Amino acid sequence: MSAAVAALVSILDLEVLEDNLFRGRSPQVGWQRVFGGQVIGQALVAASHTVPPERGAHSLHCYFIHPGDPAAPIIYVVKHIRDGRSFTTRYVEAVQHGHAIFTLTASFHREEPGLRHQPPMPVVPPPEETGAEELREAFLHRMPPHIRAYFEAERPIELRPVDYNRFIPGVEGARKPTFDIWIRATGPLPDDPAIHRCALAYASDMTLLDTSLAVHGRSVFDGDIQGASLDHAMWFHQPFRADEWLLYSQESPFSGGARGLSRGLVFTRDGRHIATVAQEGLIRPLRNLA
Repeated sequence: MSAAVAALVSILDLEVLEDNLFRGRSPQVGWQRVFGGQVIGQALVAASHTVPPERGAHSLHCYFIHPGDPAAPIIYVVKHIRDGRSFTTRYVEAVQHGHAIFTLTASFHREEPGLRHQPPMPVVPPPEETGAEELREAFLHRMPPHIRAYFEAERPIELRPVDYNRFIPGVEGARKPTFDIWIRATGPLPDDPAIHRCALAYASDMTLLDTSLAVHGRSVFDGDIQGASLDHAMWFHQPFRADEWLLYSQESPFSGGARGLSRGLVFTRDGRHIATVAQEGLIRPLRNLA
């Protein structure tokens, strides 16, 4: 297991303080803020600890209320909303310094058979081609230093964009409200399906906000954009492993009023649609603050 994945597993391993009360922490190396995906993943872990293991999370809905303090622990308070014959519902508040910074409502469902359909997977190059070293180097050296540093940094989730042109200023055709990227944990995860759902929830917040900026030729890397996740919704459809390649196919149907809406479909490399994500984020040009 890589050091970055070990750190992710450790971050998702919450301390149990009391029934329905958990404590999480933020990484203390190289972090200036609390990453939204971290809080989503930890809150889902807290909720999952209060639900029978045969019931897996099938949906979650979140709101980011206040910025987190990376130097302080996060307390997760779980409330039992429903315990039915087939479904279980939990509400989680993430608390720092006496007030809620984040809320999550998650629904859990025991597996059962039913009618099935799904959209087709986009036709894109496999991760081995998008991540070929010569391809990466051809694009990385043309990226601004801060963007190159982002893709070269060690992290628990490996990111392999299908098209690196998105991150190179002035490249024609880069202004599209779509973004396809292969993702996976950079090392093996435990076999517990709940860990894989929480790891994907963690990763799902990494690139959605930027998708709503792409059509405007902007990026979350721009220094004059105030970007932040406002809410986040996710649905888990089928079993999967987050340490195997998944295609995260994202699009942004609308932006306006300093907010951008993005959504994404997640597929296994053999074409199974395993999750759907939606998010609205703040994409405020800083000149509006003057």
